[in-house]
Amino acid sequence: MRAGGALVFPPVPGLPFDPYRGTLYTPDELFSGLLDAGYDTTLDARAYRWYQETKAVGDVVAGMLRSIHDDAVSDALDGHLAGARAVGILGGHAMERGSAAYAGAARLGRRLSRGGLTVATGGGPGAMEAANFGAYTAPFEDAMLDKALELLAQAPHFRLSVTTWAGAAFEVLRARPGGGQSVAMPTWFYGHEPPNAFATHIAKYFVKTLREEGLLARSNAGVVFLPGAAGTVQELFDAATLNYYRSHGAPTPMVLVNREHWTETLPAWPLLRPLAADQAMEPRIALVDSVDDAPEALIRVSPDETNRGDLPS
Repeated sequence: MRAGGALVFPPVPGLPFDPYRGTLYTPDELFSGLLDAGYDTTLDARAYRWYQETKAVGDVVAGMLRSIHDDAVSDALDGHLAGARAVGILGGHAMERGSAAYAGAARLGRRLSRGGLTVATGGGPGAMEAANFGAYTAPFEDAMLDKALELLAQAPHFRLSVTTWAGAAFEVLRARPGGGQSVAMPTWFYGHEPPNAFATHIAKYFVKTLREEGLLARSNAGVVFLPGAAGTVQELFDAATLNYYRSHGAPTPMVLVNREHWTETLPAWPLLRPLAADQAMEPRIALVDSVDDAPEALIRVSPDETNRGDLPS
């Protein structure tokens, strides 16, 4: 093959992941071994440990392998999303299962998925998991979501035990297989924060910036910002910057959920409005009081007929 001019990528013994992969990850792949031996034995945990060890010593070859891996994942993600109308749902990882906010984010994911949109999240726990979970429940009867919420509430947060937290999700998946599809884009940069198991297609990156801009750039049907802290604020203004400079063409819709949070707790809205004034992005931003108002707001600030399909309750 080399004699014929081909570039042959060599196998790397002992590497916990395939840097040359041609597909996105699945929850079963990342969490393989979870139920038998615990989270620390999974591909996800082993890849994070490798990342930490090689980053600490400045391993140049490891850096090259991370770059090849992330580029391959991006190619797989673009192939998967080709022709899709993707809506990003972003929010804090601290949101606990069992809370009203978690249930609301799940209803949002379900409603958008039922409306023909592809839900895309940052792939972590909290609001991100809730949105992917809601999309997964979309094909089932409404009562399925409520029953699953009760089961998940028994393991409210990953900090207590990642194994228990993820195990509860897999219990839901085993009980009701074949749910709706959605996409997640987590990162090993936040290795203390495991991915959620409800996204059917997972683009997991080593480089944090590839994950963040990649998610925003691919959310061609808009982005919904649920309450969050520093990470969500950063993503909000990353999206605003892309829209302001039209980095990916026409501005995409931005819907901020929870007026008190975005005007008082973390007053991003008072800054976003004057930034958008007299710009092409001005009619593409909205602030709503409740997560239940987000789908209609997304339709209202969308150009032409982009998101004007059916969005059932």
